[in-house]
Amino acid sequence: MAEITNISPFGFWVLLDDEEFFIDFKQYPSFFNAKISEINDFTIDAMGNFHWGSLDVDIEKDAIEHPEKYPLVYN
Repeated sequence: MAEITNISPFGFWVLLDDEEFFIDFKQYPSFFNAKISEINDFTIDAMGNFHWGSLDVDIEKDAIEHPEKYPLVYN
């Protein structure tokens, strides 16, 4: 089970099972101008990776857990 738990001016939180992840708008600017409904409309694959179809955005779970391994900002 996964859900968006909060959206702020800086990003949003995704709860996946018992883990919560913060998606920072600076790190992922594609979400900055997204509608709340677009942010809430996501799926998770078998590996736990996130996909926002209407925004054409995919984020690997590992990139959220270990952002230091992924220094490039998504555009």
